[in-house]
Amino acid sequence: MTSIPSKQDGAVSAALDDAVEVLLQFAAMMLRAGNTATRTREWIDVMARKMGFDAVSVSLSLDSVTASVRRSGERVTTMREIGPPGINASRIAELEQLARTLPPGSAPGEIAIKLAEIESTKSLYSSAQIAAAVGVASGAFAFLNGAAAPEMIATAIGGGIGQWFRAWLSRRQLNQFGAAALSAATASGIFVLSAALARHAGLGFAHYPAGFIASVLFLIPGFPLIAGLFDLLQHQTVAAVSRLAYGVMILLAVALGLSIVIAVGHVDITRQPSLELVYPLKLLLRAIASFVAACAFAMLFNTSARTVLAAGLLALVANDLRLVLIDMGMMLAPAAFFAALLIGLVALVVDERFNVPRLAMTVAPIVIMIPGIYVFEMIVLFNRGQMLEALQASAVCSFVIGALAMGLATARFLRPR
Repeated sequence: MTSIPSKQDGAVSAALDDAVEVLLQFAAMMLRAGNTATRTREWIDVMARKMGFDAVSVSLSLDSVTASVRRSGERVTTMREIGPPGINASRIAELEQLARTLPPGSAPGEIAIKLAEIESTKSLYSSAQIAAAVGVASGAFAFLNGAAAPEMIATAIGGGIGQWFRAWLSRRQLNQFGAAALSAATASGIFVLSAALARHAGLGFAHYPAGFIASVLFLIPGFPLIAGLFDLLQHQTVAAVSRLAYGVMILLAVALGLSIVIAVGHVDITRQPSLELVYPLKLLLRAIASFVAACAFAMLFNTSARTVLAAGLLALVANDLRLVLIDMGMMLAPAAFFAALLIGLVALVVDERFNVPRLAMTVAPIVIMIPGIYVFEMIVLFNRGQMLEALQASAVCSFVIGALAMGLATARFLRPR
């Protein structure tokens, strides 16, 4: 005997389909804004309970989300594509706030309207503001890597124009890897041109390599790399590997653009001694540079003004701690570990007390500690066939990035939630 589904059964199935679609839309927006798979999964569980699901199982990756849900004896499995990844810390905060304050039993249609409102929210900063901030941050990076004022100015010009060009390419929906390569070539090319004009005017660059590489450090995919490391530590392997692969591809694209300029301009990237300053003044200037660079990155990630300031202050303390430890003779990796531990502990406290997403507080200060100089040196040296020097640079990169990840993981272990 075959039972014929009633109209009521069809209505129930349609309602379940609508609810699942809204849940997947929420998850896709979370991941597309750059949130970790771990946190996305946590908030999916919160949303699912409030929407009346009995059970939910999700599989997350960089480009898709699959969910299997059960409610009132019915089970549905469906998948949704995420779209091109991006970074939007403000959107992550809004989505978390929605999940936190959503009344139990809310209709899927009401939730869909709220999600549409969040998705239509404009960026907190204009392209010009972000380009100017990135330019200043690039100059700060140059100083932190040992450059003097002439190199800082040229780096700021290159970084600002490079960021503006990247935003212009993004609005025209150019492939992200192509945009990264072209932006790197533009930023470093502007630096080379500025240096040539300065030489023609009789002004020499004593720390040329530091400024040259610092001009493209804003292109380091810090958000995907840090989010991927978080996910890897929380056993979200599929999402972590896909996100880390994306970050590595961006790095390779940036290195390609940089390599073209190096080949055309015959640029020597051999490291040179840092700028010599009186130590108290050096500490002060490094603190200012750390603050400026972290604030600029937080703006680039579309973070609220209050969080921008908090991230800058945290970077000021943590990065200065790292640099002081290095000055005292500590190796790069242990110094990075203690700085990341401090950042992780503060980010957890801020998340618990002020509902600020951990990534918003963590990534900007951590990004300025990623050894971008060594990353690009490693890739360029491998490309040139200088294997020994490239392996040395890659070892430094691996140890420092691993120490940053372990510092954040230790912070989470010390303050479990």
